[in-house]
Amino acid sequence: MILPPLIFAGLAAVFVLGMQREDPDALPSALEGRQAPAVVVTQLGDLPVFADADLRDGTVKLVNFWASWCGPCRVEHPTLEKLADEGVTIYGVNYKDKPEAARRFLDELGNPFAAIGADESGRMGIDWGLYGVPETYVIDGDGNIVLRFPGPVTERVLASDIRPAMEKAAAE
Repeated sequence: MILPPLIFAGLAAVFVLGMQREDPDALPSALEGRQAPAVVVTQLGDLPVFADADLRDGTVKLVNFWASWCGPCRVEHPTLEKLADEGVTIYGVNYKDKPEAARRFLDELGNPFAAIGADESGRMGIDWGLYGVPETYVIDGDGNIVLRFPGPVTERVLASDIRPAMEKAAAE
């Protein structure tokens, strides 16, 4: 007889704690604060490719997972180009895409990426804890993930999430 009220109280406590989070809709990342997983990409056409060492070069950078078939990737593209024009290093990971479609996307919208690689099988995405595209990671100079942001990087997101994480990464 006491079991149902205890179960109810336990569930109520879990719900109340969940609602107290800063953003109850955000999906937490177990990788924040840890070393970025291995970079395992193939070259996309003749574009420069990046590797693990590039993530640990002493500078803050972004890693952006995207695909040509992704509508929100199109939405965030001008913001990524703006960041690249400011000198922010962005490495692109083309996720589960056809190489020719990815190249057409970049030819049409421009290429904000300092280097890019293809994750045709999705293995790197799984290792990085990817929920979907677009998804952007702020990486500090030692190769640690400071922030994982799921969704398109808009001007609002840039101001509220990405830039503060970049500043935090630069200060560490």
